[in-house]
Amino acid sequence: MALHCPECGFVVTEGANYCQRCGAYVGTREDTRDDVTTATYVIDEQTGELRPVDVGDVAAATGALVIRAGGGRVGQSFPLEGERLTIGRSPDAEIFLDDVTVSRDHAVLVRRSGAWHLDDSGSLNGTYVNRRRIDSHKLEDGDELQVGKYKLTYLAR
Repeated sequence: MALHCPECGFVVTEGANYCQRCGAYVGTREDTRDDVTTATYVIDEQTGELRPVDVGDVAAATGALVIRAGGGRVGQSFPLEGERLTIGRSPDAEIFLDDVTVSRDHAVLVRRSGAWHLDDSGSLNGTYVNRRRIDSHKLEDGDELQVGKYKLTYLAR
């Protein structure tokens, strides 16, 4: 099984600690641990302050997105509620990503037949799932989404 750089996706040489293309730390397979957890938070709607939450609780109902990289917001989580959520640079977006490479109306998450689908909204720079540009994609647990400089992970319920 090939080891890919978490930043650029390059297939790195077995045993390498750093990506030969971008220089990011990739570690070795022995470095990966099953007991590693991610601290996550939501922004309290009343106070605007960060509130720590258990990511399992956030994803328990219908799933969640968690920011894994980008914009200094690593760990912020978004519970997937309702039938439709917008992603974009517009302050009105349910998942607001403030980055010039993110379109105002970049993408939309839609529930279809009980599953979440990610649809690109004609964005200039594209929407990616697992490092592949998509127009529409049915999300599976653990999928990595990239919108601009943000990398998010989809967690199924």
